[in-house]
Amino acid sequence: MARHVAVYPGSFDPVTFGHLDVITRGRRLFDELIVAVGRNPGKDPLFSSDERVAMIEELVRDLVRAEPDAAPTTVRPFDGLTVDFARENGATVLLRGVRNLSDLQYEVQQAVTNREVAGLETAFIVAGQSFAYTSSSLIRQIAAMGEDLDRALAPMCPPGVIARLKAKKAERHPALEHLRGGAVDG
Repeated sequence: MARHVAVYPGSFDPVTFGHLDVITRGRRLFDELIVAVGRNPGKDPLFSSDERVAMIEELVRDLVRAEPDAAPTTVRPFDGLTVDFARENGATVLLRGVRNLSDLQYEVQQAVTNREVAGLETAFIVAGQSFAYTSSSLIRQIAAMGEDLDRALAPMCPPGVIARLKAKKAERHPALEHLRGGAVDG
């Protein structure tokens, strides 16, 4: 019987509860799940690839402990095209989370392209209502401009991620400082 290997690609900068929801649910649907941590050349990353992989690996270990019978899950960095990474890793499915109609429109276009160009199907997991408007971009904005990050970010990302965001803010990371550039105090 064929094994169903799915790749869940993203930049995960930073990882959110929404991402973890997709990983948890994907582990229940496929025989194996690979979380593919990519580099988006159009974005100024807050966390390095190694930092993002380490964060997700730590969180995936917790998910595996909580549900040991769900699919094995690995976290791997990649450069280049997602479809190439998926083929190199024996995947037949790309797993994508969809938060809202805007996401769906973009994701359907990508899914059609990936099926036509690479023969890869796409499986969509619709985000829970509490994750519908959470994004890594929003989290970075809150981290850049917010004061009480523990309180502001607790509904959106795990405590370990919040601690790392606070450390980036304390060191005045350029990606956060850039976001603060447009902020008006008052």
